[in-house]
Amino acid sequence: MARKHRVKSGEFFCGRQMVFILLLMILAVLVLPAWCKVLIGGSIRTKAYTFTESSRVLKNPNRGFYHLYSFTITDDKTDYEGLTAQISENDADTKLMMAQINIQFYKNREITKQGLDNIRALLDVLEMAEKRLIIRFVYDKDGKNEQNEPESMDIILKHMEQLEGILKSHSRQIFIVQSLFVGNWGEMNGTRYDSDEDFRKLSKKLSEVTDESTYLSVRIPAQWRRILKTDDPLSEAADGALSAGRLGLFNDGMLGNESDYGTYSTAADQDADNVRFKRMSRKEEIRFQNQLCRRVPNGGEVINDNVYNDFNNAVKDLRAMHVSYMNKVYDEKVLNKWKKVTVTEEGCFYGMDGLSYIERHLGYRLVLKDVFFERDMKRKCLSAGVRIKNTGFAPLYREPKIRIILQNEEDSELQVYPVTQSLRELSGGNEAKNIQTLSADIPFEKLAGKKYTVYFSMVDMDTGEHILLGNEEDEEQYGYRIGMVELQ
Repeated sequence: MARKHRVKSGEFFCGRQMVFILLLMILAVLVLPAWCKVLIGGSIRTKAYTFTESSRVLKNPNRGFYHLYSFTITDDKTDYEGLTAQISENDADTKLMMAQINIQFYKNREITKQGLDNIRALLDVLEMAEKRLIIRFVYDKDGKNEQNEPESMDIILKHMEQLEGILKSHSRQIFIVQSLFVGNWGEMNGTRYDSDEDFRKLSKKLSEVTDESTYLSVRIPAQWRRILKTDDPLSEAADGALSAGRLGLFNDGMLGNESDYGTYSTAADQDADNVRFKRMSRKEEIRFQNQLCRRVPNGGEVINDNVYNDFNNAVKDLRAMHVSYMNKVYDEKVLNKWKKVTVTEEGCFYGMDGLSYIERHLGYRLVLKDVFFERDMKRKCLSAGVRIKNTGFAPLYREPKIRIILQNEEDSELQVYPVTQSLRELSGGNEAKNIQTLSADIPFEKLAGKKYTVYFSMVDMDTGEHILLGNEEDEEQYGYRIGMVELQ
């Protein structure tokens, strides 16, 4: 009888280990070199494109010139449909519109259902114009406010309450609600409701009936201080729904004379204000605005041809005040004076007329300086990003949606990476040279064996519009093409 051969258990497991080790060696030969290349960055090729600053017009949301439209609300049923064509035809060059809504008809009573329906229908039609709105409710349009405003503040507060549903339902369309319904032309002067308590009561109510994303604004810096009970422009003061980060300024006497027509005090009227937070001198108030309007918008209209709105003086103050928006047709004498000036600033704006220069710098103007791709071996990722500056007069107050997008050149598949850094520190104005770095991390494993076109994209959160950059290069479908990445 033949003897059976018995395999010892140790010999069996030794064989299995040999096979396993052999497999590991094969895998190491085939796979490890490729991954080693990825980990040391040797096989990742990147190309960063260069960008050139441009003087082109940028039609971006929440900035620039605006046209003023006035509407009087009554109980007569009104058809506003014809407005859309008129606005589209006469106002194609702006992204902002100011609607001055006169509710004097209801100064002694509540706004009727028909009146509210008319206001709702008006905003519905204006929404079709695809412009962001600056709204001002007024009781006076002739400079005779004492005759026209309600005799009881309760009526004004009631009107605000009645408008809550309309204002909140159109919040994505409304950029700013100017003033507190009172004063000559709604400018908060010549009103019986001008005590600190009155201003606080009106502003608190208006903040409650508007969406928290809607900015509010008052006529002069001293009113801002009186309402919030602080002289600190960077204060975090809040009164209910009204925070310092919502309350901005508007100035319809901008650059008009030494005091901007009562916006600031002069030596002659230094003691005229009988309130705690008084008006200050022009120099002090512009310094105050330089701080405050890093956080909240400022705008209005220029008036009265004088030395304060000579081009160089105007640019200096508009920068310091962080002005975002301005009436396109008023004051015509001042605007024409700017148009006759030739800009001598070095760079892409050299030789441009002064009016065009100011238009291009109202609000924010983001310029891409350069592009970078950096390997991070510890975290096994590629950092892709840009360095950007703001050469405009004012910040981009709303944080946009910023993304780095990779498009696979073979099948057009997209990879989207959010950028989390903030642009709020790019306040523009006198700090136009400041640079902000924006980037996103792309894991090496997401790049394996493919070639990608890399895009940089910014989208306004309120309107959904793409934010255009002040560069010669054009935006494409997925944003600005900033480079190429390839894993060979």
